[in-house]
Amino acid sequence: MKLQTLILSSVLGLMAGAALAGAPVDVYKSPYCGCCGKWVEHMRAQGFDVKTHDVEDVPGQRKKLGMPDAYGSCHTAKVGNYLIEGHVPAADVQRLLKEKPKAVGLAVPSMPPGSPGMESARPMPYETLLVKADGSTSVFARH
Repeated sequence: MKLQTLILSSVLGLMAGAALAGAPVDVYKSPYCGCCGKWVEHMRAQGFDVKTHDVEDVPGQRKKLGMPDAYGSCHTAKVGNYLIEGHVPAADVQRLLKEKPKAVGLAVPSMPPGSPGMESARPMPYETLLVKADGSTSVFARH
């Protein structure tokens, strides 16, 4: 009986992980930005169902969605009840969806070389920030 319980919990865990990865993602980006398209490819490769929306005013869209400008990058995405700003790794998004913290979402401000969609021969260390409702942040992950 214990083996059956272990197998069932393992299968359910795998299904939950697949469901998190398959979460719909709406990306608001400039039609002229190539690195945004590379980030979309990264998210799709990790199993997310990504829909893109080309907008002329990315900062305006970011503000409308509720992500503070201080953490701005070249695209803003919405997944579940969260916003994802910039080149956030898919693994961080999966963790966010699993842990469900009270927050606006995640941000990788600017466009750090080596982040997903900004691959580089000279990657730089960067942090993924958890953006809270009051606009403050904490480090969610270091890369």
